[in-house]
Amino acid sequence: MKLSTTLGGLAGACALTLLNEGVKRIDKDAPRMDLLGMNALAKLSQGNSMLTQAAGTLFPMAITGDLVSNALYYGMAGARDKRATIAKGALLGIGAGLGAVLLPKELGLDDSATNRTTKTKLLTITWYLVGGLVAAGMINLLNKREA
Repeated sequence: MKLSTTLGGLAGACALTLLNEGVKRIDKDAPRMDLLGMNALAKLSQGNSMLTQAAGTLFPMAITGDLVSNALYYGMAGARDKRATIAKGALLGIGAGLGAVLLPKELGLDDSATNRTTKTKLLTITWYLVGGLVAAGMINLLNKREA
């Protein structure tokens, strides 16, 4: 993986996380990806007493997992030219947003974090789209500097 795609992916993941963490404090309909991540970790940790005893670790673990996985995902936005990188970042973002809206229930998770209202669904997809576009923009910027 090139440095530009790694840093671009991280920028996109940070943008997504900042949107999620910031807007949830002022809008009751904002997506709660943190709750979805903690729900998934709690489900995975059933039977693992070390994780269930340390319930206070679920939030930092969920945020860290989100940042790492989203950075790796958005890092795939790099393409042959600037326009293709932007298009790929947008498609990755929309795909991730749709997945965040449609998959939780299918995976046995509480889907209210992303499906509470129509606004929540639209914001979820928008947050992921913004993450993909930020990643693509950063990749293009870093590639320009390397050239």
